[in-house]
Amino acid sequence: MNLPDFIEANLQGIVDDWAAYALVLSQKDSGLTERQLRDAAREILMQIAADMRMTQSAAQQEAKSHGATYDAQRGFDAASSLHADDRLEHGFAISDVVAEFRALRASVLRRWQQTSPGGTKSFQEMIRFNEAIDQALTESIRRYAQRTERIRDLFAGVLAHDLRAPLGAILNSAELLLRDEGLSPMSVRAGSNVQRGAMRMKRMIDDLLIFTRTRLGDALPVSFAMQDMGRICSGAVEEIRALYPDSQIALHCTGELAGMWDRDRITQLLVNLLSNAVRYGAGPISVEAVGDDEQVVLAVSNEGNPIPENALPTLFDPLTRANPLRERGGIAAGMGLGLYICRCIAQAHNGTIQAASTEHGMTFTVRLPRLRPASVQS
Repeated sequence: MNLPDFIEANLQGIVDDWAAYALVLSQKDSGLTERQLRDAAREILMQIAADMRMTQSAAQQEAKSHGATYDAQRGFDAASSLHADDRLEHGFAISDVVAEFRALRASVLRRWQQTSPGGTKSFQEMIRFNEAIDQALTESIRRYAQRTERIRDLFAGVLAHDLRAPLGAILNSAELLLRDEGLSPMSVRAGSNVQRGAMRMKRMIDDLLIFTRTRLGDALPVSFAMQDMGRICSGAVEEIRALYPDSQIALHCTGELAGMWDRDRITQLLVNLLSNAVRYGAGPISVEAVGDDEQVVLAVSNEGNPIPENALPTLFDPLTRANPLRERGGIAAGMGLGLYICRCIAQAHNGTIQAASTEHGMTFTVRLPRLRPASVQS
């Protein structure tokens, strides 16, 4: 008897082994019934048997080892995905999912070994079975990881959205307090600290909202209107000076700086770059805006130690930093989203952003097309 026939003939016993082991792993309050465990095991085992009966060339076997999936295997992968969804909903950890497949592999091979199979054909069937188990495990883990990431991103998005209301109340209250001419100098300093802290929190929340939106597959919303890039740059510089009174920022604007952009998004991009320069750089910061007939080029430069060359390719990836230890003392670290958000905003404007590091410091260059009204798509 070949292995696929053996699996179908001994399906009940193998499923018993699977269910007994999975019940040990399941949470007592998960609500996962023994029938649900059996149904999942039975479906995956039947798909494994069907997969093993498929004709497979040496080239297909090698391609499968590299993660390739054929149309005939889509039902097989679907069963593994449903298994992962079920386990996640009932509180199984990823290590529990892996342990289930290890137990399934051991149970089938142990039972089959008791029938004393032998020969080259038997060896080849064991290889095919292990391939099928590995494929099912890989698909189940992939699905589990996707669902886990989506749940985490949804939570972060809801949290960031709900934090905006109380933070807005703090900002408005701080502004009203600072308008009171009767405040003592100590109260003015305290109110200014509250305002700066709340503004920084607002930028972090805005970054988190963009991050979760793009992670969940939504396009970054942009609203184009005629803008003056010089004024946008000036506003961003003033915002950073308010947040970091000791910062030294020089702004230089030349050329044609009118165009169609989203003012709030470009301001967010510049504030992120300037905050990055303040936290990681040393000495004065330079901001240049140069416009021509086709585009505006923004360059934010700061002095300081160079970024390692091996860090440049992932510099704009989310939740990464080139070297957290290089931050200036006394300035709180960000979430590692600032440069990622800058790239999202540049791309939403059909532009680009690049980073260059030298022994003297760092320069971020943003190129933004100076769009005409007829060419704008929001």
